[in-house]
Amino acid sequence: MTLGTIVFKIHGYLMQKSKLLVTSRTVLGRKVKSLRRQGQLPANIYGKKVVSNAVQVATKDFTTIVSKSGEAGLLELTLNDQKIPALIHNIQYHPVTGLPLHVDFFQVDLKEKVTSRIPLVLIGESRAVKDKIGVLLSILTEVEVSALPADLPEKIEVDISNLTAVDQVIKVLELKVNSGVKILTDKDLDVVKLAPLVSKEAEKMAKEEAEAKAAAVVAAAPVPEEGAVPTDQSAKETTATPSKTTSENTTPEKKT
Repeated sequence: MTLGTIVFKIHGYLMQKSKLLVTSRTVLGRKVKSLRRQGQLPANIYGKKVVSNAVQVATKDFTTIVSKSGEAGLLELTLNDQKIPALIHNIQYHPVTGLPLHVDFFQVDLKEKVTSRIPLVLIGESRAVKDKIGVLLSILTEVEVSALPADLPEKIEVDISNLTAVDQVIKVLELKVNSGVKILTDKDLDVVKLAPLVSKEAEKMAKEEAEAKAAAVVAAAPVPEEGAVPTDQSAKETTATPSKTTSENTTPEKKT
């Protein structure tokens, strides 16, 4: 069995530790394309006081884990019968297909705290949004936390059901996490906000009002007599200056 899930309870919170089987990799550099064609994902395991180890993992198994549990949370890698606790540090994706090209695993010490970015997931339903009183603005999508590897949550849930009035917000300090998890992100930052709902009628009225003001300005402008020669000042004011368009040519970073 190449993958699985261990469910255990920490501080009253159900966590999942996903398991992945990895094997040593001898194919390096550009030759890793052949591995991908065989359904294998090139990877590396590194960490504090750990020599980097080139490995590979079944792409299907890896994508299943990520789609189910996300990129946060503790993994248990099995390499040559050795159990390695690790976190996903970085995933490189193909820009067109969206498939993973390479993954870096960070080996951790279960007794040492680590920092990680944890995604925020909105749950519940705002009555104000349902009644079309306001619109929900999602401002933060993740926060940085510090915890022991086994205490890292895969996600932090944000209950929006208590948002009932316009301008109500939920701040970082209101997020609920276990006692073993410390949020490092600024506590005063807004996570979500209930903003006023602008109706199509209001938008139309604002547009018509702006157009009416613009038309009034044009109508009030003096009209020169036919054949009149503009003064130097008016000529300067009516002479259009070509705008400059700049572009930056960036070359994508070449990855191996």
